Amino acid sequence: MSTTSTDTADRRPGGAARLRVITADDHTVMRAGLVALLSAEPSLEIVGEAEDGAAAVALTARLDPDVALLDLRMPVLDGVGATAAITAAHPRTRVLILTTYDTDTEIERAVEAGATGYLLKDATREQLVDAIHAASRGETVLAPRVAQQLVARMRRPARVALTAREGEVLRAVADGLSNAEIGTRLFIGEATVKTHLLRIFAKLDVSDRTRAVVVAMENGLLARG
Repeated sequence: MSTTSTDTADRRPGGAARLRVITADDHTVMRAGLVALLSAEPSLEIVGEAEDGAAAVALTARLDPDVALLDLRMPVLDGVGATAAITAAHPRTRVLILTTYDTDTEIERAVEAGATGYLLKDATREQLVDAIHAASRGETVLAPRVAQQLVARMRRPARVALTAREGEVLRAVADGLSNAEIGTRLFIGEATVKTHLLRIFAKLDVSDRTRAVVVAMENGLLARG
């Protein structure tokens, strides 16, 4: 279900075009408050409302808005799904996520789906209006807390990953086997065992077998046992 208000004038005093915006939120009170908040801004025109992601996609197809302001968690189709559908079929329309959720997973899913910005519902009217204008110009817009989380995540060391074979070799090392014994257990040559060990040492930034086992356990790459 969706409603539209396309009969509103689309020009500001002085002739400058107003940005056409649709909103989508399954909470009626929240959606009404958002519409009231933004309708008071002369530079914006709220041309449509939707109560779920699927309705938002349909509104975008029909109204061709400049910006779609979407909640993240909605029925039928969530904000991430709606974002992916809108950006794929209507690349001119910029998508801003407006939500209460600021977890790394939620943020990454929205950005990967094509969202231009990610705002939290504690944003002020001025911040929201500025973000809509910035998004319409193709600028990335992130709530300060969200930006801080993304920067912190980028600064974290990348998680080390061992191949299945490297894991088997290291497990054998932890069991106290020599290179020759590891080769026998895994049906590979001793030279191949050494190659795997060198790669393991490089990945774990260690220089000996004992330290490799310890670091692997500390990082959850090898079960303690």
